Amino acid sequence: MPTILDLHSHSEASEDSRAPVEAYLNWIKLRRQQLPLDGIVLTEHRQWNGGADYRALEDKYGIMVLKAAEVETDYGHVLVFGVNDDITARFDFANVRLPAQELIDEVARMGGLAVPCHPGRPNVGLVEHYERKPALENVVAVERLNGGSRKGENERSAELIARFGYKATGGSDSHLVSLIGLCATRFEAAIRSIDDLVRELKGGHYEPVDFRPRRPEVRRAEPVEASSHRG
Repeated sequence: MPTILDLHSHSEASEDSRAPVEAYLNWIKLRRQQLPLDGIVLTEHRQWNGGADYRALEDKYGIMVLKAAEVETDYGHVLVFGVNDDITARFDFANVRLPAQELIDEVARMGGLAVPCHPGRPNVGLVEHYERKPALENVVAVERLNGGSRKGENERSAELIARFGYKATGGSDSHLVSLIGLCATRFEAAIRSIDDLVRELKGGHYEPVDFRPRRPEVRRAEPVEASSHRG
């Protein structure tokens, strides 16, 4: 059974977000027709919020809550999925100059996956870094659709994906309740845990989907062909 997840969101645990997790889930539940999400992934900035337990909220709203992290590297921002004790012992997520190639390789070796996000964004995206540095190796996927991107940024991301053959994901990059789920990722398989998510991200059977009401040329929930807060 397919699973739709918003792979990039920030709760009030991130210093620049004002969104309580329960408010996110309530918003989604009240708008299931427009936002048919099965769950969200909290990717808090420069931290691993490992102690947070959202099981009671999952039961209350019937929406899955998974945890990951957004870190900063010498190639821009990267989402780290499948964070475990080995990864947090190896990398200081508070370091804003983590070595991207080392992060990608070591996270994969330790059972997770590192996915560069909003690659088309100036300064913190992969596209700009590739203009002056060698391309990273062993990148499996990058974020194709980011709900917080400005005009042209998602298009630059699509060009990067087409050029390098990366798999593509989608996420809202939400810092406000009303922005959750605007972009997401549809997986062919059922996902019930972070381990399932990492496995499916590595497997490649997924596509970004766009639930934003604007841009009428893109039908809601239709796959986006490889052809907007900030963080």
